[in-house]
Amino acid sequence: MKRSLLALTLLAALPFAASAADGLSYNYVQGGYTHINSDINAKGWALEGSAAIAPNFHVFGGYNAVKADTAILIPGGGTQKPKLDQWKLGVGYNHSISANTDFVGTVAYQKAEAKLAGVSTNLDGYAAEAGVRSAFGSRFEGYALAGYEDGDDYDGDAYGRLGGQVKINANWGVAADVKFADGDTQYFVGPRITW
Repeated sequence: MKRSLLALTLLAALPFAASAADGLSYNYVQGGYTHINSDINAKGWALEGSAAIAPNFHVFGGYNAVKADTAILIPGGGTQKPKLDQWKLGVGYNHSISANTDFVGTVAYQKAEAKLAGVSTNLDGYAAEAGVRSAFGSRFEGYALAGYEDGDDYDGDAYGRLGGQVKINANWGVAADVKFADGDTQYFVGPRITW
């Protein structure tokens, strides 16, 4: 009974199944330079990746570590540059809406740890995004996403993300991303390997 119910469910889902649009892969690793432009500007590095687990689903994660450009006064005297470590882990859904374009939706758990003078503060939350990702010929792809993030220790905020990749060959490219939030803009640029 259970097997026939599972088979019926899979058959019913077949008309809705679709793989990624031509020229788009959800299997990649990228790393590079990141910059946060807010009340305190910070620079550092980031590492991100994604892996397809089914024709329409992928898992993704990322980590970045930045240090503020400007030192601030700390209790007990002296100055120090604050550090911020952020990571995320999530799952995404992609559905082909044309030959070269996918609808993409994601949900992710996020964690940030701010460090200053031996004291660290942790912030946990989530983010959800939806938008489109398109291949423009064999050498370029881009995406536009709208998102919302919230957590127990900070207020919710809507944001937008724009990004793209210039492909050097089938496996290598240079990726860039910019995230616009209220009073905060984050940039990333670096090499990407795709398989």
